[in-house]
Amino acid sequence: MKPQHYVIKLAGLMALASFQFAGNAMAVDATAAEGLAKRSMCLTCHAVDQKKIGPSYHEVAAKYKGVAGAEEKIIHHITSGPMVKMPNGQMAKHLVIKTSDQDQLKNIADWILSR
Repeated sequence: MKPQHYVIKLAGLMALASFQFAGNAMAVDATAAEGLAKRSMCLTCHAVDQKKIGPSYHEVAAKYKGVAGAEEKIIHHITSGPMVKMPNGQMAKHLVIKTSDQDQLKNIADWILSR
């Protein structure tokens, strides 16, 4: 194979990789996710980068980094209203997110994981 063919193939692979990474980065609609979090009162107990009543989204993202099915686990948590331990040691029912739209649920889970 001629050297210029390698250059063309390498350029094509690099372009494909950049589109894939750009597509992943653009997949999260942060404005929509934050709006849903506010409407659902998530930000009453959680913040992006600091612990409030619940863990920060930064802590949640770190906890799930590299975990298979992380998105699905977060969606299950925010839609099922599990019992969670409060700072005072008491148990309380986690609020349920105010949507059942799968695209919105995926977006907010991906937004949390991207923090």
